[in-house]
Amino acid sequence: MRTVSPALAEHLASGATTTCRCWRLTRGDGVVQGFTDHDEDLVFDGTTFRAGTGFEGTELEARFGLAVTGTEVHGALAAESLNEADLAAGRYDNAGIELFLVNWTDVEQRLLLRAGHLGEVRREGAAFAAEVRGLAARLNEERGRIYAATCDADLGDARCGVDLGGPAFRGEGSVLAVEGGSLVRVAGLDAFADGWFTRGKLTFSAGPNAGLSVEVKEHRAEPGEVRLALWQRMPAPLAEGDLFVVTAGCDKRFETCRNKFANAINFRGFPHMPGNDFVVAYTVPGEPGNDGTPVR
Repeated sequence: MRTVSPALAEHLASGATTTCRCWRLTRGDGVVQGFTDHDEDLVFDGTTFRAGTGFEGTELEARFGLAVTGTEVHGALAAESLNEADLAAGRYDNAGIELFLVNWTDVEQRLLLRAGHLGEVRREGAAFAAEVRGLAARLNEERGRIYAATCDADLGDARCGVDLGGPAFRGEGSVLAVEGGSLVRVAGLDAFADGWFTRGKLTFSAGPNAGLSVEVKEHRAEPGEVRLALWQRMPAPLAEGDLFVVTAGCDKRFETCRNKFANAINFRGFPHMPGNDFVVAYTVPGEPGNDGTPVR
């Protein structure tokens, strides 16, 4: 339930309003940015809400109950506000967002209309469109453990226990040649077997993408040559000499946990759970010699 201050309520009832909308974004790295569809910058709660960014929102919908509702925000990509490199690097993924209705003649008269987080973000030329998911969207997220044959821990986390800092599971290298937007030939990984870093994480330590990480789609080790295919393009073009650190990957299977990481005791899946063939098994009653064994 929203509580409208008496001053704002009086202003809205006056019939001649001076209101605008303001959006505050809080990224996962703590950076806070403000945007407004007013023609001048506004400041409140320690945040400057910048005008002239092309930031605008679609129609806002509210419902009773816990139904998930959403809206979108649109804006221009600009180096001084929300830039393409940060967007492509994932710095706005799941960022918190607050939408305010503000009387621009007196910013103390304001109302929080919606709070949530950013969902899917699309780039459209020199602009972007971002889905805004309300707080009820959290109810659709998966929580707790999953009953599955594969492991539900993240490699290297507290539940897994594997030390990815050890030399057996960590490699350092550099880019020798770029053979495609996300395919590179690298140096420094000759000691590792083919596929060792498939599904692993690569983090650039030098170059225009320094500090950014990406998942390894495929690690191919051939005599005299090692190639890494990445799941997505990096915000800045890859170049010869870019340095990186890469950690081993895991396909979440019990055999991999046991044989590759010697970590079977910490496996967080259920490798012996019945599969689909067991579910569809049946017995054939009345047939001679039938001992009740399910037929598959």
